[in-house]
Parts: sequence; structure tokens; C-alpha cells
Amino acid sequence: MTDLPPNNVRELSDVPSVEVISKAAIMLLSSAAERLGLADEDPASSPHRDLDEARRLITALAGLVTASVEYLGPHAAPLREGLQSVQRAFREASAYPDEPGQGPGEKYTGPVY
Repeated sequence: MTDLPPNNVRELSDVPSVEVISKAAIMLLSSAAERLGLADEDPASSPHRDLDEARRLITALAGLVTASVEYLGPHAAPLREGLQSVQRAFREASAYPDEPGQGPGEKYTGPVY
């Protein structure tokens, strides 16, 4: 039996840093995918699609993943793959794609093709 407070709420000080970083990254990744319209059958007509917001979220995700990769252990590869997926989806969704190395987050990750 664990010593969790009522309602299974944990103190933030009890949560390992890798878990906090991973959860933040997953939130950014999920939000970016939503803003790209990827949750809808037709992303191009999604009412949630907002490429400006997606750019911001992807750039924040790239900064977080790049800055914390050494601490993520086995979580690093899936987060990097997810990041690259939304970076590619952004490029495909853009009417005028950025030059390689200029897309969202690419100043942290390098060019994504």
C-alpha cells in the first residue's frame, strides 16, 4: 500500500523529474497535433487547425526535448519521433513551407525533411 494523499493525488515533490518532463512534452505534442488538425478525419478542414499556434507549440516541444534529452533515457526516442512527426506534418500543412532548418523547432533539432 502506498502513502498517497486522498484521491490518489501526489505531491509534486514526489514526482520524478523525468515524469514531469515527459508529461509536459506529451501535452505539447498532443496540443500541436490538435492544432494541426490531426485528430480530425480531414485535417485541412479541421475547426481546430491553427498553424500559428502549432508553430509555437512545436517550437516549445523542440526546446524542451532538446534541453532535456540527456535525462529522458528510454523516453527520449519516442518523444523525438513524435516531435519529428509534428514537424513533418506542419511542413505538409503549410501552403508555403519554410526552408529546411527554418521550420518550427528546427533551430533546436536541425532540419527536418
